[in-house]
Amino acid sequence: MKTLDLRALPAPEPLVRALAAADALQPGQVLEVLTPLLPTPLLDALDARGLRWRSEPCADGGTWVTILRPAQ
Repeated sequence: MKTLDLRALPAPEPLVRALAAADALQPGQVLEVLTPLLPTPLLDALDARGLRWRSEPCADGGTWVTILRPAQ
């Protein structure tokens, strides 16, 4: 599983990088991204791509988003 910490990047770089990594996922692969805050635009884009996701707040700031490309 690949993990990206995108908290230190200026907007819109976290969104751009997270979407690029999510688009590269193969069926059944999982990606975790750590964003500076709840990434509503990212979550909407993941939904539009048919990807599954789960988010949870991180204790030291930001939000963990786990992204799954479903197996075909």
